[in-house]
Amino acid sequence: MTNFADTSKSPKLLDQVRDRLRVKRYSIRTETQYVQWVKRFILFHGKRHPKDMGAPEIEAYLTHLAVEGNVAAATQNQALSAILFLYRDVLGIDLPWMSKITRAKRPKRLPVVLTRQEVQRVLDEMSGVYGLMARLLYGSGMRLMECVRLRVKDVEFDRLEIVVRDGKGAKDRVTMLPQSVVEDLQAHLQKRRALFDADGKLGKAAVYLPDALARKYPNAATSWAWQYVFPSGSFSVDPRSGEERRHHVDEKLLQRAMKKAIHATGINKPATPHTLRHSFATHLLERGQDIRTIQELLGHKDVATTMIYTHVLNKGGRGVVSPLDT
Repeated sequence: MTNFADTSKSPKLLDQVRDRLRVKRYSIRTETQYVQWVKRFILFHGKRHPKDMGAPEIEAYLTHLAVEGNVAAATQNQALSAILFLYRDVLGIDLPWMSKITRAKRPKRLPVVLTRQEVQRVLDEMSGVYGLMARLLYGSGMRLMECVRLRVKDVEFDRLEIVVRDGKGAKDRVTMLPQSVVEDLQAHLQKRRALFDADGKLGKAAVYLPDALARKYPNAATSWAWQYVFPSGSFSVDPRSGEERRHHVDEKLLQRAMKKAIHATGINKPATPHTLRHSFATHLLERGQDIRTIQELLGHKDVATTMIYTHVLNKGGRGVVSPLDT
């Protein structure tokens, strides 16, 4: 039996996991999570090498997460995905028992949605960059990270469109740019351009480019078009390349600003920036917008996912009017 601690003093197996994740173009967030889950799985079983373990050990670990760790079904499924990636993509093991491992059933829950009046109260409490970002989230239906990663080139002022690149499921889509934010967004981009020019004088105007675009377009990293619309307030070191540059703003800052605004308004709902996306879809439905168009704007693969918003309309539990009210 191979002992994980004896295979090497450095985490060679974890390095293999990282390398394979990068070859398959997984995001840095997924890479971090998968490596941590693989490490925890190995430590849970006394540092035994995964080659010496199988379905019983995986089931035991998943049971431990659910019973002792009390983790959510989504978290348990993420751990399973990481372990299966280890076996199939890193170790090259694809045995019949792997397809028989049962994933945790995720509970069906209705999304938290704010009324139009509540949204307005929240937005009134938010100002500056975070206020602008919140208005974009509600006005376009973008996800939090889609807004945070927005590039200058993907904002179409003339067409009043936002091109969402590499969204969930690695898909591109087009959504609306609210007319009411155009003036503020243009003013923001003027300040952003000044910051970009200042970074250029310091020789630090380069920005992260996805996949192999940096090699295909050598000058793109230092071009204005590829800059993040909402940049970080400081430079940071890229964990993969080791380069120091200005990344996009930390999404946690917007989450905190939203939490502060919710508290200030006294709204008793567990609302987050993602709630603005849910509210966007629900309010479009209230206005009579067809479900297929909303599906396209949200980037849902299946219309059944979009249908969840029909259950939160302000016309009763199933979107119908109570007979008592008629």
